[in-house]
Amino acid sequence: MLMTVSHSGRRDLVIINRSFWPSYPVIGEALLRLAEGLADTCRVSVILQDRDDIRRQLAEKHRGKGVEFFPGKGWSDSSSRVYIRALDAVFFMCWVVFCLLRARPKTVYVSTDPPVLVPFVVMIYARIFRARYVYHLQDIHPEAANIAVRVHPQIYRLLFWMDRITMRRASVLITITDEMAEEIRHRSGTRAPIHILCNPAVSFDGVVPVEEKIRGFSFCGNAGRLQRIPLLLDAIRKYLDAGGAMQFAFAGGGYFSPRLSDLANQYEQVTYLGVVSAKEAAQLNCDYEWALLPIVDEVTRFAFPSKSSSYVFSGAAVLAVCGEQTSVAQWVEKYGLGKVVKPQVDALAEAFWQIEKEDAPASSYTEDRSTLMDELRFERFVQRLKDIVPLQAGS
Repeated sequence: MLMTVSHSGRRDLVIINRSFWPSYPVIGEALLRLAEGLADTCRVSVILQDRDDIRRQLAEKHRGKGVEFFPGKGWSDSSSRVYIRALDAVFFMCWVVFCLLRARPKTVYVSTDPPVLVPFVVMIYARIFRARYVYHLQDIHPEAANIAVRVHPQIYRLLFWMDRITMRRASVLITITDEMAEEIRHRSGTRAPIHILCNPAVSFDGVVPVEEKIRGFSFCGNAGRLQRIPLLLDAIRKYLDAGGAMQFAFAGGGYFSPRLSDLANQYEQVTYLGVVSAKEAAQLNCDYEWALLPIVDEVTRFAFPSKSSSYVFSGAAVLAVCGEQTSVAQWVEKYGLGKVVKPQVDALAEAFWQIEKEDAPASSYTEDRSTLMDELRFERFVQRLKDIVPLQAGS
């Protein structure tokens, strides 16, 4: 039986996130649990893009009881061309407008998935219908997008103005790091409370710990324009061509995934698995001594790599490829998670050699992560969302 319901009158809360369960087992699962947890006392609806026939999945898994779902068709993913992703965002924005007018929620939770356009129409809806909204900034746009693909200056200024207003008029804002919170305050002038909420790790249930990890590096996540993939591949080539012996394993899709596949075909020490399940990604991280965390320096003001939390739970040491003054580097150093190397081909290749020659390359970085792991646990993330959102739902 389909676990969806229909309510008459205004909904108490609408949750909007393009990516959702089951395709996105971290944030998607967290938002589903949030909706389920509030459905007993609130009228809750969810607006999402459907890539996996969510109605069938909900029925099969007996999920979503008491929650109303508005699934719209999804047309793109992270590997799609920019203009396809832009058109998809516009289509989803139109779907959101239709659903908001139908549900007429008192409170809306909206994230930056997708950015700018959907949060902006939520702001307009809230102004017209005297609703409140919680704005969860996983990334800050259009700055983050502009680093990856240059946006026309006039379009950039328009998007910047739209998102600035959306930030300023939100009842509550949520973001990932103190640096991102400061950026939000600086450019929006908002007086609304800003909650710092780190993204949780994927579930490690069913992951088998290994007694002896593979000497080498794993990378699980989006191989996109912000992850310094070309630099990373050039450094790996230089290291392997000089006789390096360690292994490299990559999992995930994205713009540079064809280059990862080409590298794997050229070197037997390199493996590319493509897009894998969350459980498979967690197992891969556990299997290797080190995890690669490359990121463009400038983007760390506006985003934080989501795979970082899962790296903590994997027991792998972290090799961050970024400038020493970035929030990512400071995070690695603060918690003693691994090493930070400059984003230069020679420096990174040399770091590979240094790690290969060390007697115990990872053990000193993985001894005690209990405090950080407590902060990043999935259950804590869901509970924090419940503590923030219901206060605005008036339930």
